[in-house]
Amino acid sequence: MATFVLIPGAACDPSYWQPLAAELRTRGHDTVSVDLPCEDDTAGLAEYADAAVDQIGDRTGLIVVAHSFGGFTGPLVCERVPVDLLVMLTAMIPSPGETPGEWWSATGHDQATREEVEDIYYHDVPAELAAEAEKYSRGQSGTPSKEPWPLPAWPNVPTKFLLCRDDRLFPAGFMRQVVRERLGIAPDEIDGGHMVMLSRPAELADRLVGYL
Repeated sequence: MATFVLIPGAACDPSYWQPLAAELRTRGHDTVSVDLPCEDDTAGLAEYADAAVDQIGDRTGLIVVAHSFGGFTGPLVCERVPVDLLVMLTAMIPSPGETPGEWWSATGHDQATREEVEDIYYHDVPAELAAEAEKYSRGQSGTPSKEPWPLPAWPNVPTKFLLCRDDRLFPAGFMRQVVRERLGIAPDEIDGGHMVMLSRPAELADRLVGYL
């Protein structure tokens, strides 16, 4: 049995992981849907990692799944506890010393997403489920976005990147290039948008379990 540690993106309540967590549990695995202190102006990246480690407790067989802005936290967790695999799920990939606020221009995201699109997050999520998920949106403090990513290099842990082909926030072509440049690997791909854990939870669970 593995323990999937699900690290959310910005301004997200961990409840948006519920459909995926349920699918993973039916496949015989444990899950931790991490609750980050995203509304706390005194909490930065270190405190986000602290929160994740505290909620992991003494669990073992850890697979860290970092979504979106959670990409800045996931690798920090891997430096703190024994992790078998880090999965970056359509996530921001930090470089040493880079702040999350700098990431957008440093990666060329602004040029890659000049075209205006509607419904960036929930365009492929069933309407009823999207409405439920939006109820759990939270405030996001700007504190962690101003802090340099503290690791001198990527943690020594096996890493996969799973991009979403229909993602409107992090378009597939853009992310393929970022993954090659920053991780030196070819990303794996899945159909679905940025909130793939809501639009395709069973398919995503199969992909994650397949990594075992």
